[in-house]
Parts: sequence; C-alpha cells; structure tokens
Amino acid sequence: MSSQLILVAGPYRSGTNDDPVLIARNVEAMTETSLKLFRAGHLPVMGEWFALPLIEHAGSTGIGDPVFNEIFHPISRRLVAKCDACLRIGGPSSGADEMVALARQHGKRIYSSLEEIPAAT
Repeated sequence: MSSQLILVAGPYRSGTNDDPVLIARNVEAMTETSLKLFRAGHLPVMGEWFALPLIEHAGSTGIGDPVFNEIFHPISRRLVAKCDACLRIGGPSSGADEMVALARQHGKRIYSSLEEIPAAT
C-alpha cells in the first residue's frame, strides 16, 4: 500500500472536565499513535496541530470560549476532507466520532486500530 495521509481522531476534552493534565494525556495518546503511523510510512495528522496554534494566536482566553469554538472543530472538519483515511482511537468522544462520520461521508478509509493499517511500501 502507498503512503496515506491519516487523520488521528481521538478524545481531546471528553471525560476531562477540561483538566489540562487529562487533556495533555489525550493529546499524548494521539501523538504517540501519530508517531507509529509515521514510522509505518504514513503521514499522520491531528486537527490539534493546526487548531491550537491558531486558537492561541487568535486570542482565545480558554477552552470552550468563542475563539476556541470558532476554530477547533472547523479545522478538523476541513482537514478530514483532505485526508485519505481516519484512524479513531481512545474512548468516548463526540468530536472524534464526528470526524469518523465525516470521513465516511467523504468516502475515506476508516480504521479503528493501528493493526488494521498496512505499512506503506
């Protein structure tokens, strides 16, 4: 299989009560998965990589404020349309589930584990 651009979709805020330590753990899980995808020859991408710097630059004062909401999910919605596939990881997350649904609507491959994804040749 050729290299794929794969959106890693997992919980960000879900189940954290917006606790920064728990959010950081969720981001770490997605980042670790992204590293494994990269090492398998794919190009991983996370909406957080695009959204968080823009949110900060736009002057957000905290998670869930109007600036955050203007950018956070819309970035991933646009990004999923550009990807070849979506890998859903982690526990419950309405945002990650939305990314899977959008990927499906766009005819993208949906993976639910790293083991399903062949290494790139």
